[in-house]
Amino acid sequence: MDQRSRVSSVDSLGPNDEDMPYSDDETDDELDEPQPKITEQNRINQETEDKQGPVKKEGTWKVKANDRRFCELPEFQKKSFLWFKKSKYSGNSIRTYKYNPITFLPLNLIDQFKRAANAYFLALLILQVIPQISTLPWYTTLVPLILVLGITAIKDLVDDIARHRMDNEINNRSCDVLQDGRFQSYKWKDVQVGDIVRLKKNDFIPADILLLSTSEPNSLCYVETAELDGETNLKFKLGLKVTHEELQTEQQLSDYDAMIECEEPNNRLDKFTGTMMWRNDSYSLDLSNILLRGCTVRNTDISHAMVIFAGADTKIMKNGGKTRFKRTNIDRLMNYMVYTIFFLLILIAAGLAIGHTFWQEQIGSKAWYLNDGSSENSTYRGFITFWGYLIVLNTMVPISLYVSVEVIRLGQSHFINWDLQMYYEDKDTPAKARTTTLNEQLGQIEYIFSDKTGTLTQNIMAFKKCTINGKTYGNPCNADGVSLDSINPVDFSWNKYAEGKFQFYDHSLPLCIKKGEDLHAMEFFRLLALCHTVMVEEKEGQLVYQAASPDEGALVMAARNFGFVFLSRSQNTITISEMGLEKTYEVIAILDFNSDRKRMSIILKLADGTIRLYCKGADTVIYERLHPESENMETTQTELDIFANETLRTLCLCYKDISDEEFSTWAAKHKDARIAVTDREAALDKVYEEIETNLLLIGATAIEDKLQDGVPETISNLAKADIKIWVLTGDKKETAENIGYACQLLTDETQIHYGEDVNVLLRTRQQNSRNTEGTQLVKSNAKEPYFTDGGIHALVITGSWLNEILYEKKKRKRKLKLRLPTPKTKEEQTQQQQSKLKEERAKEERQSHFVDMACECSAVICCRVTPKQKAMVVSLVKKCKKAITLSIGDGANDVNMIKTADIGVGISGQEGMQAVMSSDYAFAQFRYLERLLLVHGRWSYIRMCKFLRYFFYKNFAFTLVHFWYSFFSGYSARTAYEDWFITLYNVLYSSLPVLLVGLLDQDVNDKLSLRFPKLYVPGQEGQLFNYKNFFISLFHGIYTSLIVFFIPYGAFLQTMGQDGEAPSDYQSFAVTTASSLIIIVNLQISLNTSYWTFLNAFSVFGSIAIYFGIMFDIHSAGIHVIFPSYFTFTGAAPNALRQPYLWLTIILTVGISLMPVIAVHFLYKTIWPSEGDKVQRNRKTYEADEAPKKKPSALRRGATSRRSAYAFSHQQGYADLIASGQSIRKRPSAGRPSVLRETE
Repeated sequence: MDQRSRVSSVDSLGPNDEDMPYSDDETDDELDEPQPKITEQNRINQETEDKQGPVKKEGTWKVKANDRRFCELPEFQKKSFLWFKKSKYSGNSIRTYKYNPITFLPLNLIDQFKRAANAYFLALLILQVIPQISTLPWYTTLVPLILVLGITAIKDLVDDIARHRMDNEINNRSCDVLQDGRFQSYKWKDVQVGDIVRLKKNDFIPADILLLSTSEPNSLCYVETAELDGETNLKFKLGLKVTHEELQTEQQLSDYDAMIECEEPNNRLDKFTGTMMWRNDSYSLDLSNILLRGCTVRNTDISHAMVIFAGADTKIMKNGGKTRFKRTNIDRLMNYMVYTIFFLLILIAAGLAIGHTFWQEQIGSKAWYLNDGSSENSTYRGFITFWGYLIVLNTMVPISLYVSVEVIRLGQSHFINWDLQMYYEDKDTPAKARTTTLNEQLGQIEYIFSDKTGTLTQNIMAFKKCTINGKTYGNPCNADGVSLDSINPVDFSWNKYAEGKFQFYDHSLPLCIKKGEDLHAMEFFRLLALCHTVMVEEKEGQLVYQAASPDEGALVMAARNFGFVFLSRSQNTITISEMGLEKTYEVIAILDFNSDRKRMSIILKLADGTIRLYCKGADTVIYERLHPESENMETTQTELDIFANETLRTLCLCYKDISDEEFSTWAAKHKDARIAVTDREAALDKVYEEIETNLLLIGATAIEDKLQDGVPETISNLAKADIKIWVLTGDKKETAENIGYACQLLTDETQIHYGEDVNVLLRTRQQNSRNTEGTQLVKSNAKEPYFTDGGIHALVITGSWLNEILYEKKKRKRKLKLRLPTPKTKEEQTQQQQSKLKEERAKEERQSHFVDMACECSAVICCRVTPKQKAMVVSLVKKCKKAITLSIGDGANDVNMIKTADIGVGISGQEGMQAVMSSDYAFAQFRYLERLLLVHGRWSYIRMCKFLRYFFYKNFAFTLVHFWYSFFSGYSARTAYEDWFITLYNVLYSSLPVLLVGLLDQDVNDKLSLRFPKLYVPGQEGQLFNYKNFFISLFHGIYTSLIVFFIPYGAFLQTMGQDGEAPSDYQSFAVTTASSLIIIVNLQISLNTSYWTFLNAFSVFGSIAIYFGIMFDIHSAGIHVIFPSYFTFTGAAPNALRQPYLWLTIILTVGISLMPVIAVHFLYKTIWPSEGDKVQRNRKTYEADEAPKKKPSALRRGATSRRSAYAFSHQQGYADLIASGQSIRKRPSAGRPSVLRETE
């Protein structure tokens, strides 16, 4: 046993690693659990129920063929809204959009006013209409509010139009539906339950349908399930024999009036149970008769089927999970900060209102020149002033904040869409940001949950190497077996059947085959051409193989290229071409693969009467069955270790000749096992074991499950950024573990812990917790690490063990029966509640311990997990670690996981688009995830944090000037600025520079971001935007507002202008403070800008210029003449700004305000530089350097560790189908290239 072998476990019994766990949709009949003890009261209840006769069966799904009115019967109606009812049967149209032309405006406004800030400003607008309260005109709030609502509404409209288009594209697909005795073209949205549909080759399946008949023998239909599970290999479905024989013509299909009773709609992709009642007879239905929506018909010209589940009731839609509204951490934090600002605003307004009350009593009521003729007392005046200050100081709660954030996010999303380095040219697939609300969250990811098949791998198998009779082939060699430095593919043009894409680099093996001198090599490829369950058909003169797994297809394709071509098969024969000679073998038996056997065999009769068994399977099971004197066992085992270290999927090949007597005895046992009524599979496995002994080893194959380009490098770089990657897959444990090594998630130094080991560790920890309960050791015990040896650890855990460990027991779905309640005493009820609470606490504690243990590991691989379990694991990490998570997958079985994570990423490739449709971001290759996070995510986070910090600062600096002014205006809720300046400050004067920083700023370029992954860590820790940064912005704003108010105030005291006039009037003061503020806030954003462009420079100086330009226009006499009541600062700006003294005041104010900021920036960058500062300082040096050398692979050739995964699908092959003869087509006489025929 090697250094990575698992720790011995106390539990020898446990869940089966090969079993796929259950789904929540199982009923009592499917759960093999002991029944509770029958009490006397339950016995009486049962007798009462029996006396009342049979209870009407509820919850059964009934569908009648060719009868649309059946679904509208009253018994199938359910209440939808108030007294309105509708059919429980869904229509076939799907809807993901939110609005329609009628509901858009009201629903969108309702949605927008659910935002606290928008509702707050609407209330302020109403208050501003009241003259007694407001000192500001209504337009100062209305203009920004309309702008905010309008921009947000346009964005929502664009998003919803895109959803409408996507829905229409799917709903308007066409298919043939049987109506009025003939097939007519209908749109998918018009298809209803009970309809008969006709599908053609390569058609998408519009609903979950019952296969009735096809153009193939025995109504066989091949489907591709890529949309459901990411598997590109074909599955077969079968119609019932009776429907195949009776339902071929339109007239026969029109007369079809069967009643289907089946399970209710559910999310189980691997199960269907139903009954068809037709012509006074019943026929059982299972999943092999059902075609699921999301699949595609392949290699079947015509199929007829009946709709069972439509639209939202289909299994693919049921698997989608709930659509969760996702919000970023910054969003939540921003909302809390807005609430904090609102709280501060109320405190300030209340304080100033109290101040006004005392001022009015002591000064205002006694000054004759302040008498306004009103008789209100000071308390009432203070109350009115409180509301007035809420209006004056409302800009502390920034109305334009949310719309500015949306604009920035929209721009960042477009940058992702436009990134050519995330464009996959082979499939013409660009990256796509399908949401505009989560970009900055990409810069804070701590955990990535990834599917395997189609996400990390290409799901394309390639025959790479083999060992035959102790000699290894596959490394680049010439015809003499001499190793070559250059790679030169073998030319297979001598073989008319060769497949053009097949590549092999060892020239000695084809030469050996062509010479025909090495009998072992001939037997090796003969076995590959004969021992399989692949189906074959001819298309346009070419042989096309359909395999139950990509692995098996790759092996048969390899044999084909080396001259051993699988041509055809019948129920009892298989025909191959051996180096141009066509030979037919009699098939006596096929011993198919299953997850327990891990091998398959075929028994053939040769031309000379010899009975021979060929077998291929995992090395772990083959070596146990080899003859003791079999040759080259040690040599082959050494080569298997080398193949495994190269992360190739290995398979051993062997054979044995069987005597007639031995075969006769075995055949009798085999016949008895095949007709066994109970435990047939176990009986067959036992019989198979008897014949698969004393095998002779021929060699082994090595298949590469091709990783996508750049996967190991991507995972390595993300790990350096402190991002933990978990793999969640439905594949077998061996396969998933092998990919873990290929991706460098696992290395030879990694100590792997399996399900039983984890169970023991968690049980021990939980027991220790109970023993120390009530003592001070509990907390220290909870924080104690699980692995204390300091090594590298990983978890490889199956779905069955996951349920066992997390106490996720099967939930019983109760059938509706009449039961009289069993009386319970209060004490019994209390005990039951306490027991439930105890179970829940134990479950939560166990789950928390599991997550703690998993987070100590460098890698976690969960295999054989269901879609629901994938989502459960993601939820657990989110709940226990409060971490930001990302899920990435490519199939419908990943949708739930994608929706559960904070960020969902879909891989858009050959495996279907269901995951993409439910994702937040989509691209074609896993390697683009590195750029999405380390470049776009990090930049988006930095930009948003800078934007928010500055936005809060500039609004505090702007608004708090009113606060200081109130001390000199009798707390009268008067404004320190002109009204139009207040209106346009956030809209025109200070918005563009900060928007461009939020869109374009970057501390280092993309190459350095990828080269130094540690730059990503501040985002994970939330260092750049938190309450500390918020209060820094608050105090910075307070400082700036103090300077902006008091320096001009001091300068205006006892001042004389050069013209002899005093410039100390209110309007000149307002112009001076406003001008100082605009220059300060625009220069302040310049100090915070790391990446300068022409647009940044133009926006800063342009904003200042726009301010002065608009101010001079607003203060002109011309506009005052047109609107005298709205523009009252006539001539204020020209009069004030012609005084050099005021320009000196402005310059002094700006200097004193910015100098401390410059000093702090200097100190931080020189004395306490961040990681980003260090990289930025040496940026030119790094850019001049060559790219860092690629890290060598952690895999070591020659290591003795065995981790070979047998190259088989995790499902059974086509053996039963072949043996039944249902799949056999007549072999065409023409079309194939002519070959010399010889029947053996």
